[in-house]
Amino acid sequence: MSGKTPRIGNLPREEWTDAAREVFAFFGEPGAYENGSTKNMNMALANHPELAKAYYTFGWHVLRTTTIAVRPRELIVLRTAWHQQCAYEWHYHVGYALNAGLTMQEIAAIRDGPASPVWDGKDEDRAVLTAVDELVTSSKICDATWAQLTRFFDKRQIMDLLFTIGSYVTLGWAAGAMGVPVEDDQDVIGFDLKTQSGRPPAPTLRPKEEA
Repeated sequence: MSGKTPRIGNLPREEWTDAAREVFAFFGEPGAYENGSTKNMNMALANHPELAKAYYTFGWHVLRTTTIAVRPRELIVLRTAWHQQCAYEWHYHVGYALNAGLTMQEIAAIRDGPASPVWDGKDEDRAVLTAVDELVTSSKICDATWAQLTRFFDKRQIMDLLFTIGSYVTLGWAAGAMGVPVEDDQDVIGFDLKTQSGRPPAPTLRPKEEA
């Protein structure tokens, strides 16, 4: 997408229906039902409430009831966002990854992929990143990578891992094609891990983590 004007922007207030308000408030953001969400992604997806609620039902599992621990989930999201150059997901999930215990060195190495020496001795992390790369680039996972995954994850966890990758590929497609920008009040974290303010990125909570 060229330019900075979203192709599908935030739902105008005059078009707020009860169904759209349910999208704003789906993840429990305080005051969102009455005042709209503070997140551009929620406000853009509210243009199609039925689609948004169907996707968010899937997203709720990926976010809250999945069998995968937080660390591999954040590896998945950040590596997927890097592949797609999805600035929106990258910005938010750097903070979530820091909160999950990943270091800045590890987050920087996500950009380099599973071959980075940072992952030496971290076979589970390397297997997760390799699985992301293979699925995103070829829509398949080779036998060797599958064997590595089975060292660390049971059958249900592997299924959750696969669908988490797919979920964030879908979200990255949508954010990129619609042109959803990071909110103006955010200290945007770039792919170089620098912020607009020059302050280091800080850990942040995922939706509902504070509940």
